[in-house]
Amino acid sequence: MIDLGPGRVTVGSRMRIQYFEDTDTLYITLKNGDVAETKDLDENTLIEFDAKGNLVAMTIEHARERVELPDFSFQRVAAGAPA
Repeated sequence: MIDLGPGRVTVGSRMRIQYFEDTDTLYITLKNGDVAETKDLDENTLIEFDAKGNLVAMTIEHARERVELPDFSFQRVAAGAPA
């Protein structure tokens, strides 16, 4: 597991997780690219797509209420390995 500290976790050069304490917003970048469309998943969750319809990012408002931020960790599991 990798926990790179409070506020931001970076995985490789594409995936990035940022937490903005002042707005209690979690922003997850899944891949680099220009956002062509943003959809409301619910009133506190936005998902963003590129021009080809690929998921680029997700925004979660009121993150402390909806996500267990203090317990966040990242684990890369090799193909074929038990989860």
